[in-house]
Amino acid sequence: MSDYLNQNPEQLARDNIDAKLRASGWEIQSKNEINFAASLGVAIREYAVVTEEGETKFPDYVLFVDQEPVGIIEAKKEDEGHRITLVEEQSEMYAKAKLKHLDHDTLPFVYESTGVITRFTNYRDPNPRAREVFSFHRPETFKDWLKKPKSLRARLQDIPGLDHTGLRPAQIVAIENLEKSFKANKPKALIQMATGAGKTFTASTFVYRLLKHADAKRILFLVDTKNLGEQAEQEFMKFQPTDDNRKFTELYNIQRLNSSYIADDSQVCISTIQRLYSILKGEELDENAELENPNESSWLESQAKKKEALPVVYNEKVPLEQFDFIIIDECHRSIYNLWKQVLDLSLIHI
Repeated sequence: MSDYLNQNPEQLARDNIDAKLRASGWEIQSKNEINFAASLGVAIREYAVVTEEGETKFPDYVLFVDQEPVGIIEAKKEDEGHRITLVEEQSEMYAKAKLKHLDHDTLPFVYESTGVITRFTNYRDPNPRAREVFSFHRPETFKDWLKKPKSLRARLQDIPGLDHTGLRPAQIVAIENLEKSFKANKPKALIQMATGAGKTFTASTFVYRLLKHADAKRILFLVDTKNLGEQAEQEFMKFQPTDDNRKFTELYNIQRLNSSYIADDSQVCISTIQRLYSILKGEELDENAELENPNESSWLESQAKKKEALPVVYNEKVPLEQFDFIIIDECHRSIYNLWKQVLDLSLIHI
């Protein structure tokens, strides 16, 4: 404990970063003792780089996956969190620099972190920009991303025009505007539709298009009660796209979560927000907790006091990249702020 108290702010920040990297599956090594065989993902402290101006610099961490360099982490002390966006230019310089003894392109995955606040930029995106993330991505995720010729946000640009067959005017407007916002690099969207306008059918349509045309890996559909989850599942099961003779469930796997298990091959997961929180916490959930709207029951009050954000620790079984998109049913708008630090993805509210 005394050693911890004697650490300076920079050392404390690195300790927090190290802990988050290890939790996310990274092996941390010194530049003088490199062993790529130790893990799929290796984070090497202060590996030398040569900038475009010919200067030798030492980024705080260089990330390697399968022995190939893929990213940079620039660490800052916690009290510089309010200025962390100013570090992005420095991080980009390191990403474009050449690692000594290696020949490679610009490193695509870049972080700035205080150990408390972490921001991430994917330079494979059409218009790269930093966003705050809950933790670091896993090495397996970067390996999967690099297998694809384009990033998810680049693939969103390739979504074709909508076929209006079988769609109501309000549904056409909702879907086309949603896809327009994604192509404009806006990761969050709100769809407002009148009762009876067919919002779940609308969701089924754009979920199908995200899976087919943007090659989304997995999408989460959040509801607030078990009954609504069952209804949503039935809607997806009935849905048949206009450009295919097969039903949605013949094309993609749907899983309504009734335990902590998330199947690797599930592409649409339907869950109550109570169930999701229990999974993230690694706790069992009483099924009765899913019967009532959490905003109208004692469940929410028991989980959060004084309107503070609900605490969630990193769960390696449900990393931040588990879902590419989260669709939040409108009943969640009142409690969304309690979850936004956890659901750090592209959010669609309907």
